[in-house]
Amino acid sequence: MASVAPLQTTRQDLLARLGEDRVYDLAVVGGGATGLGVALDAAARGLKVVLVESHDFAKGTSSRATKLVHGGVRYLAQGNIGLVREALHERTTLLHNAPHLAQPLAFVMPSYQWWEMPFYGVGLVAYDLLAGKAGLGKTQFLGPQATQRLLPAALSAGLKGGVMYWDGQFNDARLALALARTAASRGALLVNYCKATDLLFESGQVAGLVCEDTLGGHTYSIRTRCVVNAAGVWVDALRELDGRANANDGRHPTKPMVAPSQGVHIVVDREFLGGDTALMVPKTADGRVLFAVPWLGKVILGTTDTPRHDLPREPLAYADEVAFILKESARYLRRAPTARDIKSIWVGLRPLVKPQTDDGEGTKGLSREHTVLVSRSGLVTVTGGKWTTYRAMAEDVLEQCADKRLISGGNSGVTAHMQLLGATEAGTPVQGINLPEGLHSYGVEQSWVQALPGNDRWLCPTLNEAMVRFAARHEYAVTVEDMLARRSRLLFLDAALAATLAPAVAEILQQETGLPPQTEAFLALARQYLHSPVEKC
Repeated sequence: MASVAPLQTTRQDLLARLGEDRVYDLAVVGGGATGLGVALDAAARGLKVVLVESHDFAKGTSSRATKLVHGGVRYLAQGNIGLVREALHERTTLLHNAPHLAQPLAFVMPSYQWWEMPFYGVGLVAYDLLAGKAGLGKTQFLGPQATQRLLPAALSAGLKGGVMYWDGQFNDARLALALARTAASRGALLVNYCKATDLLFESGQVAGLVCEDTLGGHTYSIRTRCVVNAAGVWVDALRELDGRANANDGRHPTKPMVAPSQGVHIVVDREFLGGDTALMVPKTADGRVLFAVPWLGKVILGTTDTPRHDLPREPLAYADEVAFILKESARYLRRAPTARDIKSIWVGLRPLVKPQTDDGEGTKGLSREHTVLVSRSGLVTVTGGKWTTYRAMAEDVLEQCADKRLISGGNSGVTAHMQLLGATEAGTPVQGINLPEGLHSYGVEQSWVQALPGNDRWLCPTLNEAMVRFAARHEYAVTVEDMLARRSRLLFLDAALAATLAPAVAEILQQETGLPPQTEAFLALARQYLHSPVEKC
């Protein structure tokens, strides 16, 4: 994609457009992977689109993934061939459309038992066969020495060898921003910090939204032909509004469709893994999967799968989850990380879809696929799924909207070969996913960043003043958290360092936006990312 001049995203202009008297074809609630994917696909079809997000884009689950673009090796073991095949296809599409944000990554399963290599290797060969021409590299069986070269920090005692396979890795929050900005370049209006508070109805059918600018307090009414509820784990709140408005006697509450599951990730220094190859353990002591993944100069350890019955915006890691990750890591790493080595702890809530008969026991058996529901009043709700298949999910949502005659159909498949803003001209990967953050994260838009004031003033080795100004002018950033958690990933990589940068970042943001940068709230959040483990209630 050519490096065209980036659009301005000043909040005053966005809210002025939101207040215009017009009728949209589609309104999307939720600025995570799913909602942004729907907005981009709809805008690319030529529809008039508006998207509102109650917090910042990708504030929730969509910035807290394990950073993997994958077909799902464990889903293959469960026999879900259809999900794996779709995800492998979408993996290739994503790597092509956003090569500055997603690249192939080699994984090694180290084997310490004689049976592990043939047992897991057969499954990974099948993974290759399913990928076909979309494969990223051939599965290889490794001896002990080759395994040690690729995983220098792995335990050598008892090492029998390993199996290497390929998947992808990405920068989730920056990919979300790329989706938002690409949708905006196609004419969509996207507004963060704008909460949907109610639905509008005409003759019993959804006809619009009421939303509130949470920074300024002003309320807006949006008229639209179709509303898509893509709020992730929070979709049930809008479904309840829809159900109450259309219940004849008020005694038929909307049945929740989401059972949230908590996934915890720990970040430590790169030296604990020692290379650019990820370590994958297919079955830990309690049957989970463990990853040690190099990412932006650090290493991510995780993850967990713990049911939750609440929906906090900033969930806390339970102490036993952190202890589990550290204990399991010690079984495979020569130098085991301890609590003192943790640079950041972050938690995401997966929107797993409840079955019709739910016994409330665990989340491992719940669907990882997405679900689309259309209510009697025409409210379209989508939840579930995963980052890798966001584009296919968006197509499915819009096809179902068209089938219900809520929108005109348009052309399906318009995003299959659409490169996102920042993508290199020929789809050539930007080699940098395992390097510390820096200007390479912007792809072909680097020159626009470098042209801004402060390009020679580095706040730390990976962030300069110009990058903050670019975020405020062109990437919807308002608060310190927006900048240091999602435009830059420093909060997720090194929470203590992010806290030290907060005052300088706040000063630049306030110069650019004139809005409170919420520094104290960010400092409290940074403390949580350093010291978040709590005991279960």
